[in-house]
Amino acid sequence: MRILVVEDEHRIANSIKKGLEQERYAVDVAYTGSDGYDLASTEDYDLILLDIMLPEMNGIEICKNLRKNKINIPILLLTAKGQTEDKVKGLDAGADDYMTKPFSFDELLARIRALTRRKGTVVNTILSVSDLSLDKKQYLVKRGNKEIKLSSKEFSLLEYLITNKNTIVTKDQIIAHIWDYDADILPNTIEVYIKNLRNKIDKPFKKPLINTVRGFGYRIGG
Repeated sequence: MRILVVEDEHRIANSIKKGLEQERYAVDVAYTGSDGYDLASTEDYDLILLDIMLPEMNGIEICKNLRKNKINIPILLLTAKGQTEDKVKGLDAGADDYMTKPFSFDELLARIRALTRRKGTVVNTILSVSDLSLDKKQYLVKRGNKEIKLSSKEFSLLEYLITNKNTIVTKDQIIAHIWDYDADILPNTIEVYIKNLRNKIDKPFKKPLINTVRGFGYRIGG
């Protein structure tokens, strides 16, 4: 899952980014409103954390412009204490929820989960295809009764594949959802991760689940 943080206070932005990455989210950060809007309108995100008070373009303007252009990514506003009027304006402009700074990180995670559930990004805690299951809450992968150990990126890749099971996903789509905007990832890197996944979830078992669709990408299905 990929999140955009638009926050001009570097310390806060970088702290949020670090915390979310520890929770296995891919995170991009923008420190100005114009940079945030450019990323939000051109990249594929699952959620935007958006400060209201920003240089160059404020959060309310960003909300209005995104919604005007039919970009319906869930938006969680970050507001300073006492900005009641701005909260109302933000919600009227198309934001989905708001949090008042300072806030606890646990509450932030809960709000993120709630918003993505509301928009259909996260439907079930446990995903499955054939006899393979992935528990997003426990970070547990099993095939049949056998537990499979995956790295953080392997887990995220498998989660993305299962979320889109029986659908072809391209290397570019995988890169966009699993890695940050600044990550220097080549298409060959995806091939390496797919090979590693196959060695763990396919090779020890009789029935392969990950299929290569030549010229297009990958599909998982059983």
